[in-house]
Amino acid sequence: MSEHEEKRRAIASRLRLSREMAGLSQGQVAKALGWHRPTVSEIEAGRRRVSVEELATLTEMYGVNILWVVGEKDEESNLAADRVQLAARELSKLRDEDLERVLQLIQALRASGAVNE
Repeated sequence: MSEHEEKRRAIASRLRLSREMAGLSQGQVAKALGWHRPTVSEIEAGRRRVSVEELATLTEMYGVNILWVVGEKDEESNLAADRVQLAARELSKLRDEDLERVLQLIQALRASGAVNE
């Protein structure tokens, strides 16, 4: 696989991860953008090129940093920051009792030393 193909697949993978963490289906994204669902599938499989405008629209919709998606920023630190934002978004969708369970789990992990402070 060429370097160009590897980069396209990495971008596709990050777009898929970002969409999933934003809680959106391929169909929802396609409908919002006036596309067919297979278009989103082809992008996420790395078989369709994405224009700069499309990339900007997708990253804004998913709430992620465009530089992280294209691999131009330090992946480790940006991935951690983006994952925290995505986790917060998912937590905000939980019912109060489920959120309380998650908080209890975090406290238990912290008490066991499994969480770095």
